Amino acid sequence: MRAARQGRAAPAVPAQEKCLPARGFSVESGNETAGTAGRERRVTSGKDDEEFFRQRGFGIKMGFGERPALIVIDMIKGFTDSNMPLGANLDTQIAAQTPLVDVAHERGIPVIFSTVVYEEEDVKDAGVWALKQSGARTLTAGSEAVKVDPRLPMKPKDILLAKKYASCFFGTDLVPRLNARRIDTLIITGCTTSGCVRATAVDAVQNGFRPIVVREAVGDRSVAAHDQSLFDLNAKYADVVSLDETLQYLKTVGHNQPAG
Repeated sequence: MRAARQGRAAPAVPAQEKCLPARGFSVESGNETAGTAGRERRVTSGKDDEEFFRQRGFGIKMGFGERPALIVIDMIKGFTDSNMPLGANLDTQIAAQTPLVDVAHERGIPVIFSTVVYEEEDVKDAGVWALKQSGARTLTAGSEAVKVDPRLPMKPKDILLAKKYASCFFGTDLVPRLNARRIDTLIITGCTTSGCVRATAVDAVQNGFRPIVVREAVGDRSVAAHDQSLFDLNAKYADVVSLDETLQYLKTVGHNQPAG
């Protein structure tokens, strides 16, 4: 679909694949259709997709709640140092996250930083996920790679959540920590948009929290993956909002959060 949008010829379908029926979603009818390699589907632009999803009732804004917490996902050296195997340049994201953390501290809003840490030999505590990405071996306990980027204004009272997989909810005590503080809204920042940010946002809504993804404060190694993930999150799982809107909201709440 991407090639068609950009005016380039679509790649040839191998002969052995031409006879295989593929299921597709017809934009015109909204029904699943059978076609050869999906060729019966109409290629749409980003604006067409937005309008189609809007017409079908997707992307309704759930809005902020009354008791937020801010989470900064995996902004550790292993991901923010572009020279590391899993790293990328996330300078602009750090610049966007810093005022969010500062306002949260000022307003008494809980701030959670997450890190990925493997403690077992040969990162066996990463399970089969380590088979998918060799860079997991750099995220070992005690290494510089698992430390939060020092450019972020983390304070001793902030929560440091250690995890081993994508979602900040999976295999952690994040839910009881949020429930103990009567949190209803999770302000989501960090990396990567298509990985740990997306997984955390989906798990947040499934656990009854309002996921608010701050557009300027999340990043990815891939621009395409970043853009598509934000589109899909905003359509079905979360509100994707601007940094300015989030800061304005945070300045109106807080000071009434229970002590951590």
